[in-house]
Amino acid sequence: MKKLFIAAIASLGFVIGAQAQEASTNVVKGQTSKGKWLIEANTNFGKLTESNTSFSLRSEDGDTSWSVGAEGGYFLADDLAVKVGLGYFKGSGNGRGSSSFSYKLGAKYYIASMIPVQVDFSGVSIKDYDDNATFVGLQGGYAIFLGKNVSVEPGLRYNVSLDEDVTDSQFQFNIGFALHF
Repeated sequence: MKKLFIAAIASLGFVIGAQAQEASTNVVKGQTSKGKWLIEANTNFGKLTESNTSFSLRSEDGDTSWSVGAEGGYFLADDLAVKVGLGYFKGSGNGRGSSSFSYKLGAKYYIASMIPVQVDFSGVSIKDYDDNATFVGLQGGYAIFLGKNVSVEPGLRYNVSLDEDVTDSQFQFNIGFALHF
């Protein structure tokens, strides 16, 4: 009798687990399905640069730099979104201030509706500079869906500089917060 009870509880656990997994997959799939919108804000834990669309604040040796930005996207197909982003950077270094405006255009694909991979082109317009940096960005991570409309997406990003004379390529760790609707 004891073995039968344990077998019944185990079977019930497997059925509940399978239904929960199926429900979880359906919720995730709905968030990245064709026709949905995405609004995303990222933190930047890498080298703080003028070209980014993230939120950040850094102070080193009396020099303070900060940035604010966001990205938005539209899912053209299931798991595939086109994105645009804008950002503003303000910094001080070597006794002089600088500010810049950033832009980004790219595509984001969710492998298995949970692993976001992004490729984009980004650039920056720095006040009082003639040479402005441009990058091709490569990003990957993992989407943790917290409900029907919110996800947290930690990831790694590499910005490949298109003009090494202006700036170097950069590696970043980001935590993204996204709204899906």
